[in-house]
Amino acid sequence: MQTNEIHRGRLIDHIQLVVRDLPASQAFYQAVFDALKVPMGGTGDGYFWADELFVSTADSPAAQGQLTGRHHLAFQAQDQAMVDAFHRAALAHGGKDNGAPGFRDYHPGYYGAFVLDPDGNNIEAVFHGEANRSAPSVKVTF
Repeated sequence: MQTNEIHRGRLIDHIQLVVRDLPASQAFYQAVFDALKVPMGGTGDGYFWADELFVSTADSPAAQGQLTGRHHLAFQAQDQAMVDAFHRAALAHGGKDNGAPGFRDYHPGYYGAFVLDPDGNNIEAVFHGEANRSAPSVKVTF
């Protein structure tokens, strides 16, 4: 069965990564988010966040003193050029190559790149091919 429609914003509320070196992680993710045109949400004493990603030190009350294990996070890109820019920015800011930009066999049109962040998390940017979106994003207000 082929999927012709997907929905975003229904499954993941947020993800927290607990890192060893917050300044190194912040420099890495700031460069990645700049390449992906995602604004940094905010920073504080021992943490920073953007959209659904929250990154902190082990001293954060939510971390309970423990580092997170290795995770795979995939960020959406608007096109192949953005995937390429993500990969270059990540490598220039402490990331290690874990799969150069290119097409993958996951489904037709899947173009992605993979890097390891400073804590070894497998971070990906992916463009799924040309598609129509009902909205550029979901805005939630409280």
